[in-house]
Amino acid sequence: MTKDDITHELVTLRDYWRYAISRFNAADLSYGHGTTTAGDDAAFLLLDSLDLPIDALDPFLDARLLPAERRLLAERIEARVTTRKPSSYLTGRAYIQGVRFHVDERVIVPRSHIGEILFSEYLGEHGSSFLPDPMAVASVVDICTGSGCLAVLAAKFFPQAEVDAVDLSADALEVAELNVAEHDVAGQVNLFEGDLFAPLAGRRYDLIITNPPYVDHEALDGYPPEFRAEPEMAHDGGEDGLDLVRRILVDAPDYLNPEGGMICEIGSGREILEEEFPHLDFVWLETAESQDAVFWISAEALGVTGE
Repeated sequence: MTKDDITHELVTLRDYWRYAISRFNAADLSYGHGTTTAGDDAAFLLLDSLDLPIDALDPFLDARLLPAERRLLAERIEARVTTRKPSSYLTGRAYIQGVRFHVDERVIVPRSHIGEILFSEYLGEHGSSFLPDPMAVASVVDICTGSGCLAVLAAKFFPQAEVDAVDLSADALEVAELNVAEHDVAGQVNLFEGDLFAPLAGRRYDLIITNPPYVDHEALDGYPPEFRAEPEMAHDGGEDGLDLVRRILVDAPDYLNPEGGMICEIGSGREILEEEFPHLDFVWLETAESQDAVFWISAEALGVTGE
């Protein structure tokens, strides 16, 4: 079926959703960039392409589409199948808890559990049981910021804080700059190019946020095209996935205030980390998809004192 045939025969959003699911299943696409099934991925691609709410498919299913909209959807469905790029790269947007960010091939598609944790802890009825009082936080750093999404969220959750954000990739920081500007937090967020804490000499923080590369080499070797489309350096955590996490743990005490702490996403390395750092009191945080992919550790547990 040609593109002209598709746009002539398919007229409603329901038509394109059904067609996209069939194409995605036939092509055996992979997911994991904010969606987990062909149906969810198709819904995201279609709704975001049309600037519709990405979590509200049902109200629009039987809406008839304009010719230009039909052509756009047909082109993006075809591109998703033939290029195997994540849908977020095709629409140029990704979301954390409904907050929209610009993304492209210069950055990994944001999908951090930390965003979920910030929302659930700070927007819950009783506040957080371990994260600091948001109004008392004066300084935050986001290590391996990528697209800048967690730095932007930090600026929103900690309105009194100066937020520093660091990444080794100059390309990623260009995307982060776009997101900082779009969310109107340029006066609050400072971007640094460098290796982990290297650009931050002499600075100390109330909170360290970090979602570093943590994929081990065996997993990297088995990556499907959707994940290979992302910058490899944003995934590569070394032989066992924990190279950068180790460095961050060792250096973090030099950059934390005594009452501060760190939240860190590590993927699946809990057992290795606990065996190598038996003296550290990790608090493992539960999310919708994991019970041990993110830890919290206080400055006190890291040996930071006020002396």
